[in-house]
Amino acid sequence: MLRKPIAVAVAAVLAWALHLTAVPGAFAQDAVKIACVAELSGGGTVSGTNFRDGVLLAAKHINASGGIMGRKVAVTTYDSQSNPGISRAQVTKALDDKPYVLFGTVYSSSTKVNMALAQEAGVPQITGSEAAEITEQGNPYIFRTSFGQASTMPKLVGYIKDGIKAQKVAVIWVNDAFGKGGRDTAVAEFEKRGVKVVADLSTEVQQVDFSAEVSKSKASGADVVFPYLHEEEAARLLKELRKQGYGGTISGDTSLTSSKTLELAGGAGDGVLGFVGLSADAPSPLVKKMVKAFEDEYKYKPDHNGLKGYIGLYVVKAITERMGKFDQAGFIKALHGAKITTKDEPGVLMDLSYDDKGDLDRESFLIKVVNGAQVITGTIPAGN
Repeated sequence: MLRKPIAVAVAAVLAWALHLTAVPGAFAQDAVKIACVAELSGGGTVSGTNFRDGVLLAAKHINASGGIMGRKVAVTTYDSQSNPGISRAQVTKALDDKPYVLFGTVYSSSTKVNMALAQEAGVPQITGSEAAEITEQGNPYIFRTSFGQASTMPKLVGYIKDGIKAQKVAVIWVNDAFGKGGRDTAVAEFEKRGVKVVADLSTEVQQVDFSAEVSKSKASGADVVFPYLHEEEAARLLKELRKQGYGGTISGDTSLTSSKTLELAGGAGDGVLGFVGLSADAPSPLVKKMVKAFEDEYKYKPDHNGLKGYIGLYVVKAITERMGKFDQAGFIKALHGAKITTKDEPGVLMDLSYDDKGDLDRESFLIKVVNGAQVITGTIPAGN
């Protein structure tokens, strides 16, 4: 016979368990494991933290509405420390837990060395990386949640040529997989469109002093400076351009005009013209609602990486529910060539589609920086 205190305790536990099973909408099955490997320290902290927080916010919202097919989403995060070798070790660790989908990394140099691991494990990988070569290696398990350089550069360079009327450009790029891929793709586009590259300047990751690059750009006679750098380096370059009185146009892509770059640059970012695949200032009620929820949750405004992470998890939800089952091989097949509309899944924020390589397309934006913030000046429809 149980002693009275033990019997009371057992009864209490049983009552608690029965209460849980009686709660409307309670999760009845095992959680859906999502692994997120991101740059939570080191040079990529801004990008990786935004990406992770976007994934976590999406998980919170999905779980609040009943999960994915009645199963709770459980996200485990890992820090790549902005180091390709460590990212590989962390992806190995993440895959040991047998996640349904792997998120990350953001830095292209890391994704290059870790994406084969997810492929070998048969785990779909959704990356925030933009280097063109990521989806050109024939890996069917890798998918982007942002534009790749192959789709970004024709739009951006076309704007610089036809919108800004550039004739001579100075390209300043960071010497890693992201920067080299962007430089190579951009230079090819400039040459194709008859824009002369009069300065081609390589810089280092986390470089502090950009005085030499700015001096060379000014001496080259470039009417447009085209930076392709990470956020912190981009902010330092913008300050140096203003300090040395560069009088031409500054134009670039999303990292040049992200909220973190503009915050670090202060007023030095004002007047910059650019193209962005994602913007927290996009004229969309769904984006505005997500941005407000993000700010309420984390007390800062997301950049494009925050939106990438958020949208990516809703892509997982949409495709899984479309299949009607949790099947990684089926997920790979279903996402290639898929179209997801906000009517079907509002969490993707904008209608999007995937091609057979894992690259996506959706509408994008032309912007001008005014008073330290992006102002949308035009919308480019998907497919252009």
